[in-house]
Amino acid sequence: MLYSTYQLQSDLISPLHLLVRQLGRKQRTRPAGHGAARRISAALDVLSRLQLTHERPAYGIDHVLLGGEPVSVSEERVLTLPFGTLLHFRKDPAAALPQQPRVLLAAPMSGYFATLLRETVRTLLLDHDVYITDWHNARDVALRHGEFGLDDYIGYLMRFIATVGPGCHVVAVCQPCVAALAATALLAEDDHPAQPRSLTLMAGPVDCRVNPTEVNRLANSKPLNWFERNLISRVPPGHAGFLRRVYPGFLQLTAFMSMNLARHEQSLRQMYEHLVEGRAEEARAIGQFYDEYLAVNDLPAEFYLETVDKVFQTFALAQGKLSWGYRTVRPAAIRRTALLTVEGERDDICAVGQTVAAQDLCPNVRPYLKAHHVQTGVGHYGVFSGRKWNQQIYPRVRDLIHASMG
Repeated sequence: MLYSTYQLQSDLISPLHLLVRQLGRKQRTRPAGHGAARRISAALDVLSRLQLTHERPAYGIDHVLLGGEPVSVSEERVLTLPFGTLLHFRKDPAAALPQQPRVLLAAPMSGYFATLLRETVRTLLLDHDVYITDWHNARDVALRHGEFGLDDYIGYLMRFIATVGPGCHVVAVCQPCVAALAATALLAEDDHPAQPRSLTLMAGPVDCRVNPTEVNRLANSKPLNWFERNLISRVPPGHAGFLRRVYPGFLQLTAFMSMNLARHEQSLRQMYEHLVEGRAEEARAIGQFYDEYLAVNDLPAEFYLETVDKVFQTFALAQGKLSWGYRTVRPAAIRRTALLTVEGERDDICAVGQTVAAQDLCPNVRPYLKAHHVQTGVGHYGVFSGRKWNQQIYPRVRDLIHASMG
């Protein structure tokens, strides 16, 4: 009922959004003008951005500068499964580049598309051969493909790692840190030839008992059946996943926006002012952020509920109780994989201490293969995007990966 109500409302106001978008487009083609005309144009531009979409935005990475020279980049679907694709950012082979370490970037399945890590990918491409877990919108996955839970997420990661092949390095951002650690442990226990050479866990909820945030408190404020009764809906007619149970992406967006409502109001006001003042480039940067931020991705209900249960309520991995199928996940099985954990000093989603907990869970990784970094002055998103990611965090990630290539 919740999703159907949302869909009906979205369908009803869609013509209005289309009208606003067309008016804004017409206004932009006219001379800039002054006063009221410019303010109207700016307001229409801001309003046209405020529309939820349910399709993955483009990564928009068509080249990378290497040694000052542009090298073309194309997207290659290496392995496509019902709930996700292993996507390869393939550099032009004609450029005759030296062999670079292969990196699998594990993106969150958290209400947004993997394109949220666009800047992370762009930076990694400077020195690495990059793959990403490109998760599909659950509302577009037909019921015949079955359910998708945390076990399936871990299984997909293991299959993707095996496809990238021996010598793979894994970088996990936020939510998939738990699954990436579990997948690495299972591959290590099997002595799989593709067990990662290095594992980088960035701002992830490995042990949410440490320094609980508002997100953690919300996850523990209700019993699991409350989340199922109140937040899970069936996909309405008109979509390939009709009747699939999902946690709608628009609910996740609403939750995140309510946490920082004043900040969003300020950002949109700044965008309006930039447009009025003719500062188009600064306005465009804010607009592009909201194009991404308002592109929502529905989660399979099983994955969402199991994540709330096992990661945020019972802390299964941290307590040695996480299982994959009939197997207990044993991070102590990891011996040859270098481990880097990264946290943001001001992270209000995964607080300092929650990710570094992985270090204690891996006692058999030798000390010289372990490293931890707390980045001062950044929140959650600053760990994997922005100036400090590029200038201070990325060099540590790069150095660990390249030191582990042998």
